Amino acid sequence: MTTPALGLPMAVPAQGLPATVRIHEVGARDGLQNEKATVPTETKAEFIRRLADAGLTTIEATSFVHPKWVPQLADAEQLFPLVRDLADLSDTVLPVLVPNERGLDRALALGASRIAVFASATESFAKANLNRTVDEALAMFEPVVERARTQQAHVRGYLSMCFGDPWEGPVPVPQVVRVCKALLDMGCAELSLGDTIGVATPGHVQALLSALNEAGVPTHALGVHFHDTYGQALANTLAALQHGVTTVDASAGGLGGCPFAKSATGNLATEDLVWMLHGLGIGTGVDLDRLVATSVWMAERLGRPSPSRTVRALSHKE
Repeated sequence: MTTPALGLPMAVPAQGLPATVRIHEVGARDGLQNEKATVPTETKAEFIRRLADAGLTTIEATSFVHPKWVPQLADAEQLFPLVRDLADLSDTVLPVLVPNERGLDRALALGASRIAVFASATESFAKANLNRTVDEALAMFEPVVERARTQQAHVRGYLSMCFGDPWEGPVPVPQVVRVCKALLDMGCAELSLGDTIGVATPGHVQALLSALNEAGVPTHALGVHFHDTYGQALANTLAALQHGVTTVDASAGGLGGCPFAKSATGNLATEDLVWMLHGLGIGTGVDLDRLVATSVWMAERLGRPSPSRTVRALSHKE
């Protein structure tokens, strides 16, 4: 018998928190792109289907970045058709990452209707990740976002290094706000604020969210993407929820880091997030038992245990 079947965690709502949270599941993309081994295409498709079966409705499927840079996701053209019916037959959406117009062409040709672009709040990471300055990267994304919108595609903007940079150290809040505003002004419907190396703390999170609001960026357009390098991901998530954020990125089983930021460890584990949210009485639509079983299944195929504490606790056998 699993702990959720015993009625745990006990739901004890806290004041000032949202009633529901949309989990933006990134395990199949951000998680698997950081694995040393390349996962077979059929296994990736099964992973996505199992995530959908567990109740996740936003599942980032793959990336159309050139295979030279992210060889683990070189099979995007083969994978997306294997899971596209999830979007056609249910309320599941399957965002994909695109780096430029060529990537957008590839994604649109396969019927993708939700895309994401990825920018940096710092010059050092923009150079390492995109081989461009911050402003040059924004200029590159403008025609991508414009064309995607003419095709009625929803566009998300990822912003890396919002709280700290491995080369530059602390990142000034106004610097992050400037790039966020630029992404929204070019037509991104939502932004994901990335703590790429996991150095954020709750006060910093609330300060950035408040500064964005003061600059005219509405909270409903913001999501948060925390890494757990220093064990702060859940605390930072709670700080964002207290501010009114209702979209949280997470990765099943805690998969993933960032191939271009070597100090980054895994993403916030979806199971750990769901345990906290359900304990707060916040609806997610996720079946935790099924999600844990999915992460155990994937961990077996990767040949290592899941780093998620919740997965380990609920899958432990006496």
